[in-house]
Amino acid sequence: MSVAVTREGDVAVLTVEAPPVNLYSRALHDAFDEALDEVEADLPRVVVVRARGRVVSGGVDVSEFHAQQTKPATKALYDRMIELPLRIAALPGPTVFAAHGLTLTWALEVALACDLVVATPKARFGLVERVIGLTPTMGGTQRLAARAGAARAKEVVFSGDLYDAATFERWGVVNRVLDDEDFEAATLAYAARFADGPTKAFAAAKQVLRHVEAGGVAEADAHVTTIAAELFDTEDLQHGMASFLQDGPGHATFHGR
Repeated sequence: MSVAVTREGDVAVLTVEAPPVNLYSRALHDAFDEALDEVEADLPRVVVVRARGRVVSGGVDVSEFHAQQTKPATKALYDRMIELPLRIAALPGPTVFAAHGLTLTWALEVALACDLVVATPKARFGLVERVIGLTPTMGGTQRLAARAGAARAKEVVFSGDLYDAATFERWGVVNRVLDDEDFEAATLAYAARFADGPTKAFAAAKQVLRHVEAGGVAEADAHVTTIAAELFDTEDLQHGMASFLQDGPGHATFHGR
């Protein structure tokens, strides 16, 4: 069981491998924390989360739930579980989740905590907690509603059905369906587009959107000018403006500073 961190230029890739079907467990969560510690100690410009194996994940280790003997103990487990998507959502730079196959429960909830989701045509997604009489505990319901609307989130959670990548792309949950011929290479090429951009400006955009999620457009309007003004001292903005005025649009090179 591991969550390995590799670097491809300015892109950090977190690869989950917990055979046979990458079930969530507290041990896997601990491995994720170690990987995220490594990422945060030397922040990349983009983070990609992916998995090895036939599926992205078959769900959670239900024995972890069933082993709890009290409601407070159960609540403590759920509180621990939601820390993972919250930590990923808090990363300052762009994050990309890559789904190559079946992506259930916690894995979909982590995907929804990422900024962007790419998938192969054969990927399938589901929040299937209804099969044990539970509701999603790691933010999947609300993050799915933020992307696709409350009615779609209700359908996914109530039905427990599996949804293909094309449907989720149509709903705005998946950003791109990529050719599965060389999905890893296609994912890295997609992520590299953002690694070449003004990284601090992307982080500012994420701050604005967090205000939208917390309080709507009006709250974001109250904060956007302050957030944008903080970019004044960045090398990327000063260079970008000078390049635009001298050479026109599209010639600036950004270094994430």
